[in-house]
Amino acid sequence: MFQLQKEDRIILKKLICRDEKTLINFYRRYNKEIYYFIFKRINQKDKAEELTQDVFFDFIESLRDYRGECSIKNFLFSIAKNKLIDYLRKKKIKKILFSALPNNLIEGIASVILDEEMEKKELANKIKKVFDKLPNDYRIILRLKYIDGEKVKSIAQRLSLSFKAAESLLFRARKSFIKVFKSMA
Repeated sequence: MFQLQKEDRIILKKLICRDEKTLINFYRRYNKEIYYFIFKRINQKDKAEELTQDVFFDFIESLRDYRGECSIKNFLFSIAKNKLIDYLRKKKIKKILFSALPNNLIEGIASVILDEEMEKKELANKIKKVFDKLPNDYRIILRLKYIDGEKVKSIAQRLSLSFKAAESLLFRARKSFIKVFKSMA
């Protein structure tokens, strides 16, 4: 069984008691490590900084659940790893939903979101139902963009819209698709 080092026990006790100095020192001690851990996996400075801050907030919030089964550093890095996985999963979901062909879309969502909760056939039916619930102009633009693979400029010409109007319609259609998809969960 793992036993916390004396230094970790002292730090933990002070953190739980909300000792500001200890918290600042703890943050300074691990901030760069956490940041680089995240940054080297996503290569986005702003997002890595944001996720690093989220890791420390989650760490503070989860201290009451910490049972001392690993070092404080390992506990902190496990939070960072989970935060990173959540971020990458959401990013992959967005990419799959709006940039893949239907078969890839179905396989991607089934493997990423659903973790075998739903069969591919059920997912295909759900996507069809989502499309059926969307307003006609949203259905048309989403099919032109993501099923037919047309560029926004071509879609704008085809629908007799300005480029900006087509972009705006596509943005609203995506947003509506996501909202309807989530509501059908």
